[in-house]
Amino acid sequence: PGGCPDLCECSEPARTVKCVNRNLTAVPADLPPYVRSLFITGTPLARLPAGAFPARRLPDLGALNLSGNHLQAVEAGALALPALRQLDLSGNALASLSPQAFGEGGGALQELALRGALRDHGVLLSLAALLQAGTLRNLSRLDLADNGLLLLPAGMFTALPALRQLDLSNNSLVGLQNVSFQGLGQLQSLNLSNNSLSVLWNSTLAQFRSLPALRHIDLGRNTWVCDCAIEDLVAWLKEGDQVEGKEALTCAYPDKMLGKALLKINSSDLNCSVPTDLPSQLQTSYVFLGIVLALIGAIFLLVLYLNRKGIKKWMHNIRDACRDHMEGYHYRYEINADPRLTNLSSNSDV
Repeated sequence: PGGCPDLCECSEPARTVKCVNRNLTAVPADLPPYVRSLFITGTPLARLPAGAFPARRLPDLGALNLSGNHLQAVEAGALALPALRQLDLSGNALASLSPQAFGEGGGALQELALRGALRDHGVLLSLAALLQAGTLRNLSRLDLADNGLLLLPAGMFTALPALRQLDLSNNSLVGLQNVSFQGLGQLQSLNLSNNSLSVLWNSTLAQFRSLPALRHIDLGRNTWVCDCAIEDLVAWLKEGDQVEGKEALTCAYPDKMLGKALLKINSSDLNCSVPTDLPSQLQTSYVFLGIVLALIGAIFLLVLYLNRKGIKKWMHNIRDACRDHMEGYHYRYEINADPRLTNLSSNSDV
């Protein structure tokens, strides 16, 4: 029971087991029960089945490093360890991650690293389901860097009230419209550097303002587009001190603004020929159109009033002409109706 597995190095005083760069295709079944820190890295390990780490035999295992392997599947119950505080799955090519991977005892986990392990979109959705299930409510640090993420699932972080550090750097995020940071009252650090963000809308900035503990935001190395839509972001940068190194943030587009510091942008520098608030612009246009139509109607009525006598005479003339015309039709009808007058009319025509 107190021995050391083959292909591993053990230290009972340090309660540590290291199985590094060895030809392991499965988790050793004879891990010593005293282990608190376990390193299995650089191996061809591809799958973690249920019960890969028996909870009864490993009651004190608190730090588990499985980075740099060939892991593709983490099945339900594979990480059901009651004392697990730190888990590193970075550098794997995960294709399947069960939302029940931590079983019922995942609440103890405080640090989760998945750097470069979420290249498959299905795994990202599984992770979102795992986080939203509330199993990891004590999670304080989450590392999702280096995953090439474009967009994040809506509400992905809403069930992480203890989260303090969130690393989303070195991805390809193009926006945060679907991301909700509400409920992250303990969040202190947010790393959004080296992404493809072009603007942060006012709804996202309002969420940042509402987080009392958030004091460190990294927005470096993003492709900021300096048009009218960036005014809210510039105002937020100038008024607060949450962003680290905000003096170094510069415009990437358009060409005339390339390299210009965001903190030095004024309203006169931006091209606002295209309205950013289209509904309000349409509303203003409708009001203006109504005013113009009302003026045209008033002018028309004024012209009618000033020419009322001429219009009245013109209407009388039309009435008289219509009356004469109708009398002619009436006369011809009487002639056609009386046979005597018909013969007389025919003789007169001849």
